[in-house]
Amino acid sequence: MPPPSELKILSSYLLVPAQLPTIISLQEFTELFPAKLQSSPHIRTLYRDLQSQRNGLVDSVAVEIEDQVQRGKELRRVLARTRRATEGQDYEEEVEIERLLFGSVPNSKGEKHNILSVIDELEGAISQLQSELQLLGEEEASLVASIEKTLDDMSDLRYGRLDNRQLREDVLEGLANLQETCKAKD
Repeated sequence: MPPPSELKILSSYLLVPAQLPTIISLQEFTELFPAKLQSSPHIRTLYRDLQSQRNGLVDSVAVEIEDQVQRGKELRRVLARTRRATEGQDYEEEVEIERLLFGSVPNSKGEKHNILSVIDELEGAISQLQSELQLLGEEEASLVASIEKTLDDMSDLRYGRLDNRQLREDVLEGLANLQETCKAKD
């Protein structure tokens, strides 16, 4: 079973439930009036007038639905054209990127890969990945060493074991200078 069309969906949700008899029947409409006026022929005329106005509104909505369906078809056509145009452009961009990265692109001018060229390309990729892994390993070891040194320094600070024996005197001298500056401002 094919999926419902845009026209069918919009019509079933906007047009069918919008008909006045679907919303309120003549009997229900008549019961809204006081008991004395319910037998008046004007109620039926009023209902028919309301129904006529509602039908006009439903007709205008139907025209808008048709317009929307046409705009949707046009948008799908434009999207398909754009997609076809960008697919070719994407391929050209990929070829250009490969050319910049690897020099020449073996498959760009109709050359086909054979098993040996594929193996050569894969071996080259493996060696590049191995060298990148080695560099990453070295960088990781350097970062771990730096973090461990920082942790050791912080541990020494926590327990009062400082490598810089002069630090205590420098801090006290700096505080004394700060106090003198503050007193001079007063």
